[in-house]
Amino acid sequence: MYLHLGQDTVVRTSDIIGIFDMDTSTISKTTREYLTACEKNGRVVNVSMELPKSFVLCWDEIEHKPTVYISQISSSTLLKRSGYVDSLANMG
Repeated sequence: MYLHLGQDTVVRTSDIIGIFDMDTSTISKTTREYLTACEKNGRVVNVSMELPKSFVLCWDEIEHKPTVYISQISSSTLLKRSGYVDSLANMG
């Protein structure tokens, strides 16, 4: 299954490590340092030029490295699109 992150960008849901809210997750100094390191290493893909609302951390199977996608779509919307929320509801 695939997840549309905005514009012309889609990723395989099996490659997703996490979907994070930009406002709440970047409060942590560790997260900010990680995102800065990924950007310096060319591992950040900005999906839109609009105000970023979330970032999606994916594992690149070909390069065996993580890739961070910055998206203008909220983390809650991306979670719903991914079907992850539905799968949790069906576990009960």
